[in-house]
Amino acid sequence: MKFISAGLGLMIAASGLLGATEEPRILAKVTPLPMALSKDFEFRKTKLFFLSEKAPKPGEHAQQSASKLSSKGSSTTPSQKTATLADAQITFERQYRLFGAVTGLDQAQRCGDYFDFFWRAKRPADVTVRLEYRQEKLHDFVQAREISYQNVRGTHKTEFKVIGDDYFDDGRVIAWRCLLIENGRIVAENRSYMWN
Repeated sequence: MKFISAGLGLMIAASGLLGATEEPRILAKVTPLPMALSKDFEFRKTKLFFLSEKAPKPGEHAQQSASKLSSKGSSTTPSQKTATLADAQITFERQYRLFGAVTGLDQAQRCGDYFDFFWRAKRPADVTVRLEYRQEKLHDFVQAREISYQNVRGTHKTEFKVIGDDYFDDGRVIAWRCLLIENGRIVAENRSYMWN
């Protein structure tokens, strides 16, 4: 019985360590890297989410969409079902990001921009995922965060956050680009339309 308990305890501890996500390191100086795009690496999907201090009112997103459509002269407006579905997705994402934040201070430290990048490596490689970004109060100043992976292959998800004091002090992220880096060279790139 003791062996079963010990084995179960080790499995739980190991699964906790394997499931832990690595926090990105903030770069003190962003240096330009040479471009060597490769078909072995690609971005699959990008999910962006902005968590504001105030929760949107139910139906507000759908009403804004409907007013934009009607102002363009379109006679079609989103159905009630579509509007409810959009509100449900936004509400869920907000609740997911705020899970465990009990006090107002905890919730404020979760406000800001969230970036989820889904990418693929078709062959084993040491890959660094870097997010370079500009914030509204810092104008053209480029900051960067990165996470390194050793000998990875397949589809992966990397999450970056610019939240809490970084968000309140320097404002929203206004432009960004995400890079996959192998051996000091950029092998894949994904960028916002505001990035130059």
